[in-house]
Amino acid sequence: MKIVAMVGSNRQDSYNLKLTRFLQKRYTNKVEVEILPIDQLPFYNQDEEYNPPEIVKEIRNKILMSDGVLIATPEYNGSISGMLKNALDWFSRVEQVLVKKPVMIVGASMGAMGTIRAQMHLRQILQAPGIGALTLPGNEVFIGSVHEKMDEQGKLTDEPTIEFVDSVVDNFIDWVEKTKVF
Repeated sequence: MKIVAMVGSNRQDSYNLKLTRFLQKRYTNKVEVEILPIDQLPFYNQDEEYNPPEIVKEIRNKILMSDGVLIATPEYNGSISGMLKNALDWFSRVEQVLVKKPVMIVGASMGAMGTIRAQMHLRQILQAPGIGALTLPGNEVFIGSVHEKMDEQGKLTDEPTIEFVDSVVDNFIDWVEKTKVF
């Protein structure tokens, strides 16, 4: 199963990037996860949407060819990052590659509540016309106090968190299989 990942942070030491890499390594026997370079996308420009830059075409095609999408979002002022929103804008226009695409959302932060508000907003965005993604229901992964649950190499060390994430990944794999009929 081929999953592509969008990480909404371009910070070199991003917890959400570390979490995505952890998922990529831990579940290598179940899914192939490719992290998309959304930090390289130019700002969305409607004047260019019918003839977008090559990077937009490349990432669009990877999303189109994938079985599902993983989105790891930080929380910036109660919402998603501008970088992630920019990517979603590019992929919601002309070739709407996220329509009916299964999506799993995760998020990690040093705050106690994880990325609850950002994920709520992201779920709203993913239901917008032009996106229409099939978000995994009832499996919210909000990893709060992540700095206490992850080592310096980016490996989750908190056993209850790992067990929960294991169950959500299994649910997502089932969700991808079930949504193939759409």
